[in-house]
Amino acid sequence: MKLYSKNLNVLIFLFTLLMSGDVLAQSSKTTKQDVYVDDTGVMRWGHNEKEVKGFGVNYSAPFAHGYRTAQTLGVNLKEAIDKDVYHFSRLGFDLYRIHVWDTEISDVDGNLLDNEHLELFDYLLKQLKDRGINFMITPIAYWGSGWPEPDPETPGFSHKFGKDSSLTNPEAIKAQENYLAQFLNHVNPFTGVAYKDEPNIIAFEISNEPHHRGSAEEVTEFVDKMISSMRSTGTKKPIFYNVSHSTHLAQAYFDAEIQGGTFQWYPTGLGFGKELQGNLLPNVNDYDIPFDDVIRENNGAKLVYEFDAADVMKSYMYPAMARSFREAGIQIATQFAYDPTYMAYANTEYDTHYMNLAYTPQKALALMISGEIFHELPMYENTGRYPDNLEFGDFSIDYENDLAELNSVEKFIYTNTTSTRLKNDEKLKQVAGFGNSEVVKYEGKGAYFLDKLEKGVWRLEVMPDAILVDNPFGNNSLKKTIAVINHTSREMNIHLADIGMDFSILGLNEGNEFSGKAEGSKFSIEPGAYLLTRKGVSTKLGPEDEWDQKKLKEFAAPETTVDKTYLMHDALPEISEDTAMEISAEIVSNEEIEKVEVWYQNGNVYENGQLERQRGYEWAMDVPETLLKNGFLKYRIIVYTSGSSYTFPDDMQGDPGEWDYLGEESYTTRVVDKDRPLYLFEANEDSESVVRQWLPSLNVVPANLPGEAEFQVNVEKLFEEDIENLDAAPVNDYSFRYYFRDKIKGRIEELGAKSRLVIKGRALTDNREKLQVALVMKNGASFGKIIELDPQLQEHELDLSTLKEVKTVTLPRPYPSFLPYYFEHNLTTPFDLNEVESLQFSIGPGLPNEELENEHGVGIIHVRLE
Repeated sequence: MKLYSKNLNVLIFLFTLLMSGDVLAQSSKTTKQDVYVDDTGVMRWGHNEKEVKGFGVNYSAPFAHGYRTAQTLGVNLKEAIDKDVYHFSRLGFDLYRIHVWDTEISDVDGNLLDNEHLELFDYLLKQLKDRGINFMITPIAYWGSGWPEPDPETPGFSHKFGKDSSLTNPEAIKAQENYLAQFLNHVNPFTGVAYKDEPNIIAFEISNEPHHRGSAEEVTEFVDKMISSMRSTGTKKPIFYNVSHSTHLAQAYFDAEIQGGTFQWYPTGLGFGKELQGNLLPNVNDYDIPFDDVIRENNGAKLVYEFDAADVMKSYMYPAMARSFREAGIQIATQFAYDPTYMAYANTEYDTHYMNLAYTPQKALALMISGEIFHELPMYENTGRYPDNLEFGDFSIDYENDLAELNSVEKFIYTNTTSTRLKNDEKLKQVAGFGNSEVVKYEGKGAYFLDKLEKGVWRLEVMPDAILVDNPFGNNSLKKTIAVINHTSREMNIHLADIGMDFSILGLNEGNEFSGKAEGSKFSIEPGAYLLTRKGVSTKLGPEDEWDQKKLKEFAAPETTVDKTYLMHDALPEISEDTAMEISAEIVSNEEIEKVEVWYQNGNVYENGQLERQRGYEWAMDVPETLLKNGFLKYRIIVYTSGSSYTFPDDMQGDPGEWDYLGEESYTTRVVDKDRPLYLFEANEDSESVVRQWLPSLNVVPANLPGEAEFQVNVEKLFEEDIENLDAAPVNDYSFRYYFRDKIKGRIEELGAKSRLVIKGRALTDNREKLQVALVMKNGASFGKIIELDPQLQEHELDLSTLKEVKTVTLPRPYPSFLPYYFEHNLTTPFDLNEVESLQFSIGPGLPNEELENEHGVGIIHVRLE
C-alpha cells in the first residue's frame, strides 16, 4: 500500500508538472507580444498571429493648447484624462494615436526632458493600457506648440530648426537621432516599462507629415538614420513612415526598410468656417491609393493616423469612411481630434474639427459604429460603388436622415431616430443610441447605452443633453460658448425582452441615490449610470463590480453649463404668399420658461402669437395667414422666464414693449408672389458659402444694378502641379459649388413647376468663356450643360429638359490630394428637379486642348429657376 501510494504521488506530481507547464505555455500564448508585419503586408499580433485591427482617436491633453487651457481653467489634468479615457472605453475604442510635441519634451540637442508634459503623457498611456486600449505613437511632430495661439518659446530642436530644416540640416538630424533613441528607451514610471518594450504600442510612426523635397537617395538616407536610431534600442516593433506626402518618393521610403505607410483623410477639406451642407457621401466613396502597388510590392502595411469629416456636424460620414478604409486595406485608424471635455464647450483646439461624447453625441456614436466596422469588415472587402455601398454586412448609412446604424444579432447602435427592426431581441447584448428606436424612446439630446451584464440584468448609462448654441467651426475662443450641457429629468421607455416590464432601477454612480421601478416600460431618468433588473430576478452585482475593464459605477459628464437663455432659430429666407409657414425654435434656459411669444409685422399689419412646446427644447407655431402677403415679414421672439424676459435676435434682456428697450434687430422673411423666379444663387448674399479651392484671384465686387454683386473667378492655370503628388495625371478643371436647399426651403414645393435655368454672368477675359453649369441631386448625380459667356453681361437660358449627366467633382477637394477628383458611382436615376440641392460650376469641360493652358475667368451675378 505504501509503494502504491508513493507511485501514485509521483504520478500526481508528474501530472501536475505537465499541467502547469501546459498552463504556462497557454499563459505565454495569451501574453501580448509585439506586432509584426508578415510577408503579405499584414500587421499581426506576435502571440496569436491574428490580424491587428484598431480604431480610436487622437487626443492631446498633456501637450500644447490642451495643456495650457487646463492651466487657464484650473483643471486637474489627471482627473480630466481619467474621464476622457473612460469615454474612449465607453465608445469601444481600442486604439490611441498622438504626434508627441517633441518641442515641449526635448532640448535643442534632442535630449529627452523629464517634465510635466512627459509625466502627463505617461499617465495617459497607463490609463489607456488599463482599459485595454493600444497606442500608435509618433515621437516627432515638428509642430510648434502654439496653435491656435502664437507659438511660445519651447526648448526643443523643432523650435530651433523648423520642419523643413529638420529634414536636411545635419545638426537637426543628429538631434532627432538622439531624441528618438532616448524616447524609445524612456521607462514609463506608471507602468515600469520602456516605450520600446510596451506591449500596447502597436507601432511607431517616425514623424508627423514630413514634406520631403530632396532626391530619393537623400530621403532614403534620412529615413535610414531615423530607423537606425530607433532600432539601436533593441525594439522589434514595426516602424512606419508617412507616404501620403511627396507620394513620388514612396519607393524611397520603403528602400529605408520601413514596415508600412501612414495616411490621413480629410475628405471635406479643412477650415470652411461654417458647417458644410449637402450630401457629402460622394467625397468618401472610396479611398483610392494610386501608388498602392509600391506598398504591396514592398509588403508594407497601412494605417491611418488622422482622419475627420471636418466642418460637418452630421453623423453619417464616419462609417462610410471606415468602410472605404477597410476596402483600401487599412488596418487601424484614429480620428483627429477628440476634444478634451473640459474645453469642448468652446472647441478652441482645432475649430474645423469637433468631437466629444458629451458635446457631439451623435458624431461620437458614429465613431463607435466605425470601430465595429474596422473589426467586422474584412480587409480589401469590396462593398461596391455608391449607392450599393450604403448597406454592407450589418451596417447601413442614410444621408437624408443623418443616420448610421449597426444592427447585428447582439448589437444595435444608431446615431439618430430610427424605425429599424431588431434582428434578434432575445440575443441582444448591447444598445447605444440617440433619439428613438424600437428599443428606446427618449427625447433627450444625449447618448445612452444599454449593456447586458447577466440574464435579466442590464446597465443603463444616460448622458446629459448637449445643445449647440453657436457655429462650432467659426472663430472660437474660451470666452465664446459653442455648446451647453443640461442635466434634466426626462421620460424614457425601454423595450427589452430580457428585462420585460416593471423592472427595477437602481442608481450606480457616485451621488446617485435613485431607486425605483418602471411603470410597464416607462420611467423618468436623469443622467447617470443605473442597474436595470427584471422583476423577480435578484443579482449580486453592485457599483464596485468590474465590467468590460470598467466599474459599474463609472460615469463621467460635465455638470450643467446653461447660464442664461439661449434661442436657436433660422428665419426662412423666402416664402410664397398664402403658403403655410411655421416658426420653430430650440430654446434652453437656466430659468423656467413660462411662455414664448412672437411679435410680427408685415407692412402695416401687426400681430402677436405664442409658440408652444413640442418636445424637449423645441417650440413652434404657425404664422397667421394675414401676415403671409407680399412684403417683408419681420418678427421677434420673446422668451418669458421665471426671472425675466429675453428678446431675439437681439439676444437682450427685456422686450420691445418696454419704453427703454434698445434692441432693433428682427428676423426677416421675404413673402413673394408665386410667379417670382426662384433664385438659387445670388452673389451678393451667397458668395461666402461657395465651396471652392482657394485662389488669390477670387473676389466679390458690386455689380451695376443696386443690390447686385458679381462673384468673380479668375483661374491662371486649370492644372497646377501638386508638389505632394508629382505623378498625378493632369485634370484641367476648376469647379466650385453652392448648396441652395436651405435658401429655397420656403419654396421647395414650387420646384416642379420650373422649366428653365437662367444664369446671369459674363466672361472676365477678352474672349468667350465656356462654363459648365450643373444641378446636383441629393444622391450626388449631376446634370448640366456648357454655356458660353461673352465679355458683356447677359442672361443665358437652359431648358431643363436638355440637361445631360455630367461628372460630379468631389468638393470640397479632399486631402490628401491624390484622392479621386470625380465621384464614381452606379447611379442610373434620371434627372429630377425636386431632388436637386446644389449648383456646380466648372471651368474646363468643353475647352479645346489649345485653350487648356490659357487663363480663364467668369463672373456670376445670379442663377434662377423660371
